[in-house]
Amino acid sequence: MQKVTTCTFISTDGACCNELDIGNGFCFWHDAHIDKTNMKLAMKLEEFIAAGGVTQGLRLKKANLENVRLVNYGSETGYDFRNSDFYRANLRNAHLFNANLESSSLMKAQLHDADLHCAKLHNCNLLGVKLKGARLDNISLGSHVYQEGIAKLADKQGENGKAIDFYEQSEEIYRSFRKAAQDNGLMNLVGEFAYKELTMNRKQKPKYSAERIGSKMVDLFCGYGEKPRNVIAFSLWFILLCASMYFTLGVESNYGPIGYNSNYSFAENLNHFGSAIYFSVVTFTTLGYGDIHPIGFARAVATFEAFIGSFALALYVVVFVKKTSR
Repeated sequence: MQKVTTCTFISTDGACCNELDIGNGFCFWHDAHIDKTNMKLAMKLEEFIAAGGVTQGLRLKKANLENVRLVNYGSETGYDFRNSDFYRANLRNAHLFNANLESSSLMKAQLHDADLHCAKLHNCNLLGVKLKGARLDNISLGSHVYQEGIAKLADKQGENGKAIDFYEQSEEIYRSFRKAAQDNGLMNLVGEFAYKELTMNRKQKPKYSAERIGSKMVDLFCGYGEKPRNVIAFSLWFILLCASMYFTLGVESNYGPIGYNSNYSFAENLNHFGSAIYFSVVTFTTLGYGDIHPIGFARAVATFEAFIGSFALALYVVVFVKKTSR
């Protein structure tokens, strides 16, 4: 009598699959050697999961899972599909609410009109995924997409060609999600994905090139127009920097010179530094009251500060209006 064996797949949580081994040591659902191209498996997969089947590590490459319902009703956590393969799978109109797809492959999967609300896509291969009409509310991609992680590692190891290739793939993924989020009207997500898209574009440029340095400066200054707080932080830092220069170089007021003097007490020097900050704010905002005026090299500092200040204030208005109008 032939001995009946079960699938050898064991999940990361230690759960063993009890389905029958069909010849390669794995069951139908966990066997990567079975060609599932265009197999209509939506209903069978739902039955398998309802019967308590192990949902991690599924091998459903090119399977037809249109209209599949993979929602763990009555539970605070969704189904666990970690390390699964849905490469080129048809997941049109699939319901994947709160599903955990961490470290899975959705590469070139059809997710038109799918519900990905609250889905966890950390370290997931999302290259070429089709998202038209997909619901993306509260999805989580983690700190970076799968390709971005590879690119960063390649960058550290000096593999520039490989890094650029994977940064380009990452840019494509973030662009797809930005467009899908825009179609959903999820403007906060649009901003997040737009920032990541532009960051990936910058990292494809040669290191220390003028274009890359300029792009990084824009990032630091305003987060590519997505971070108004960056403009505020830069403005405060620049105001204090210029105030320190005025305090060191010295400026004139209607009441006498203002600046550091070793003969002054700590309190007097502190008072002078406060006046330098006041003058720096007035100069940065281009108010120019005239009660304090620069002398010597401090004139060049004041001129430069006024130029940067007028630019920063205009940029802040543009960025702030852009964010709030969404």
